[in-house]
Amino acid sequence: VQLQASGGGLVQAGGSLGLSCVASSRRIFSVNNMAWYRQAPGKQRELVARITDNGITLYGDSVKGRCTISRITANNTVYLQMNSLKPEDTAVYLCNAEVKYNNGDHWNHWGQGTLVTVSS
Repeated sequence: VQLQASGGGLVQAGGSLGLSCVASSRRIFSVNNMAWYRQAPGKQRELVARITDNGITLYGDSVKGRCTISRITANNTVYLQMNSLKPEDTAVYLCNAEVKYNNGDHWNHWGQGTLVTVSS
């Protein structure tokens, strides 16, 4: 499967940015959890937000109240809306998807990442 993320870029502190990621493959039966993680230079990868296939969400403590994750299950797309951005939100944002294939296999996939830079 290919996870194609888009929407990163440069934004001023206090601004907003939206990310999207689509999982594409003809062999997909379903996509279960979808999530966004981020990794800043010299720091560990951390969960930003996760959403289940039935819409239950979970947010990392550092973004609670400032981010909203959503998805369109029918086309295996996940979105992340980020508001009130801070310089410390600067990181590469990575899309993650738990995929069930038509043959019954389950795989956890990572996208290539999209850079978000928040200037002060």
